[in-house]
Amino acid sequence: MAAYRVRVRTGTAPAAGTSDAIAVTLVGTRGRSPRTPLDRWGPDFVCGAVTEYTVHVPRPLGRLLLVQVHKGPCGGLPESSWYLETLSVWGQFGDTAGDTAEHGDSEDSGEEEEDSEDEVTEDEGTEDEGTGDSEGTGDTDEEEEPEEEELEEEPEEEEEPEDTEGDIGTATTGDPDDAAHAGPFHFPCYRWLEGYGTWELPEGTATTPAMERHPRLQRQRRRHLVQQRRRYRLAPFAPGLPWALPHGTPLDPDLSYSLPKATAFYLRGSAANLEAKLRGFLARPSSWPSVEAMTRVFRCFHTPVTEYVVQHWQEDAFFGEQFLSGVNPVLLRRCPRLPPNFPVTAPMVAPSLGPGTSLGREMEGGRLFLADYALLEGLPTGAIGGHPQFVAAPLCLLWLSPRGRLLPVAIQLSQHPGPGSPIFMPGGQGWALAKLWVRSAHFVLHEMVTHLLHGHFLAEAFAVATQHLPAAHPVHQLLLPHLRFTFHINILARETLLNPGGIIDQATSVGREGTLALVARGTAALTYRELCVPDDVEERGVGDIPGYHYRDDALDIWGAIESYVEGIVALFYAEDKDVAEDEELQEWVGEIFTYGVLGNEKTGFPSKLCGRPELVKFLTMIVFCCSARHAAVNSGQYDYAAWMPNTPGTLQRPPPATEDEATEELLLETLPSPEATGALLALLSVVSYEGGEPRPLGSRSQDLLTGPAPRRLLDSFRERLAGISRRIQDRNAALALPYPYLDPACVQESISI
Repeated sequence: MAAYRVRVRTGTAPAAGTSDAIAVTLVGTRGRSPRTPLDRWGPDFVCGAVTEYTVHVPRPLGRLLLVQVHKGPCGGLPESSWYLETLSVWGQFGDTAGDTAEHGDSEDSGEEEEDSEDEVTEDEGTEDEGTGDSEGTGDTDEEEEPEEEELEEEPEEEEEPEDTEGDIGTATTGDPDDAAHAGPFHFPCYRWLEGYGTWELPEGTATTPAMERHPRLQRQRRRHLVQQRRRYRLAPFAPGLPWALPHGTPLDPDLSYSLPKATAFYLRGSAANLEAKLRGFLARPSSWPSVEAMTRVFRCFHTPVTEYVVQHWQEDAFFGEQFLSGVNPVLLRRCPRLPPNFPVTAPMVAPSLGPGTSLGREMEGGRLFLADYALLEGLPTGAIGGHPQFVAAPLCLLWLSPRGRLLPVAIQLSQHPGPGSPIFMPGGQGWALAKLWVRSAHFVLHEMVTHLLHGHFLAEAFAVATQHLPAAHPVHQLLLPHLRFTFHINILARETLLNPGGIIDQATSVGREGTLALVARGTAALTYRELCVPDDVEERGVGDIPGYHYRDDALDIWGAIESYVEGIVALFYAEDKDVAEDEELQEWVGEIFTYGVLGNEKTGFPSKLCGRPELVKFLTMIVFCCSARHAAVNSGQYDYAAWMPNTPGTLQRPPPATEDEATEELLLETLPSPEATGALLALLSVVSYEGGEPRPLGSRSQDLLTGPAPRRLLDSFRERLAGISRRIQDRNAALALPYPYLDPACVQESISI
């Protein structure tokens, strides 16, 4: 007779507990346990509970492969969903007392196992309830059976091969005959179990296809792939855009907003809309009478940063600083030569540069930079309240002064120079209006390309491809926390922002039609290098600009992520050929290439991975884009746009064709209407706020990578992030305008808003 200790951890989210009857069956390489109810006196699986039980078996089960979790009715009580975080098991020689960490990592987990084990057949001990062989993905007995030709299961009577290698995170007792395995064995779940049925949780040790040798787990691995590919399929959303989940795709509850997250999101949205109405946005005329009138209205929408913006928005130095530390800090490029369609001359900029230098000298010295909005040229624009809206495609030349300030020195509001496209200079008539047009173009390019495309749409392609990896694959386990809630927020975006008549139509110059056209242009122009921070900094030539806080913080976080990812990859891929020969991995990256960047080789995105360095870089890019990069382009939106003249979402008059037209009266008439302003502010106040269950980078909310080696790497990653956080906070304490958006303590681990 042998005994196993089973520890069950219920989630802490509201309503995570269940009153249903729970039982388990332990399945090992030497057999399976009887179905054992998990029941003690009183409620067992309440919210946040950690409970232990004993499972008795006639003989040791060998290395545990999986646990079957059975969920059924309890008396006359109604069915209740259950959020199961983890289930851990210790054998007859195991000791839970020394395993107080969340996953109870064993220091002996690297020991090799040499088991010659009897086969565990799938029909042995089949349960009446549920399938008896459903996946650890929340599948119940209602799950459609995979097609036979896709599975080709091995004959049941085939003899099992010997387990000649140990698994990461699995300890042995050291018995000469290896009769029992003490564990701990960890079975991560991190999902809602809904309805009645049986779920199979594989042992949590991550394995590549080459490492998975047990036929039972190989069959389950293939079955999981078939089921996930049926459940989550990509489809075209609009021409030229990354593919997305089709409308109406049902999400597993684990991929949908939790109750606290959903509550915070909808309450914030309702409050923002109500506040806009109470301040009278919807009852005001189509234009503003004066800047002072705007100031009185916007006092209710203030934060410390917005107060700074109100005071400095007209200053050239602040205009330039926003290219470095604003919400789109990845646009600016060094300008070694002027483009032919921007005919700025030395006399034009001489007053701005001052004596002792010239346009050519500053260009040769690498102190001139360009912001080019060519992607916006000729975009369709919409109408708001029956009034046509406008957007420009400007060119803006900036100069890094000897004092280290980035200053605008020339602005052209179109891509075509000529009599109807003047070049505006500092101090000249129309300079404030020209900067307004640049800021509006900056908003459109930021929201639709840098934020929506590079953040949300690409992350959805990453997420679907990762769902198509087996749950045991190390890449799946590494990335899953960084894709949490991404499906849900993207579905909300398509339903409320990009739907006809949605907020994009109500508050932006380009509307839905122009947005889709712009995102398609951005997809065609996308490059792999611009998403990889060191490559991006090098390619844009911005490595030595002082006060470029985004660059400094992004490089630090990229380095921390890269070091962590490199360590994880080394645990599972000893050589480059191990990466190249992982068919599941190659299908995963191929799917991202095909559906994320539409098979466009010009992007430089890999369609296959030939070695460890390529895999490390690709994974680092995904983790960074789904955490820090999104934080940089999302978190400060409200701060910089709440004062509307600094970042107008639309403009109501066409760009001035001459400098003489650019009067203050025209500026006020050009600003967006109060109605459009209120709609945009309500949106930005919601999307800039991470409410309900914040999960900072490094928290690993779904810590699927078990074992002491991954744990040590995670601890080191967290320590490095903590050091970055301290550096950023010390720096910000001395700044008049802090840059907190890449403080790891504030960076969320996934795109969830």
